[in-house]
Amino acid sequence: MKKDIHPPYHQAKVSCACGNTFTVGSTKPEIHTEICSKCHPYYIGKDRTLDIAGRVERFKERAAKAAKKTKKKQ
Repeated sequence: MKKDIHPPYHQAKVSCACGNTFTVGSTKPEIHTEICSKCHPYYIGKDRTLDIAGRVERFKERAAKAAKKTKKKQ
């Protein structure tokens, strides 16, 4: 293999928004994530809504406005 062409390899500390931390091998020394295997609904076996940055609330507001418009037209 050629020398000095590969990026440095670190034991990266991964921090999730839920508070979980673990280490993995990566070219970055630190990784921040919003969802990990401890809080993702698929892995925990629970169907729950993860509201990141108010996306679910904004969707519900748009859906309510659209429903009002269709009722007024009828």
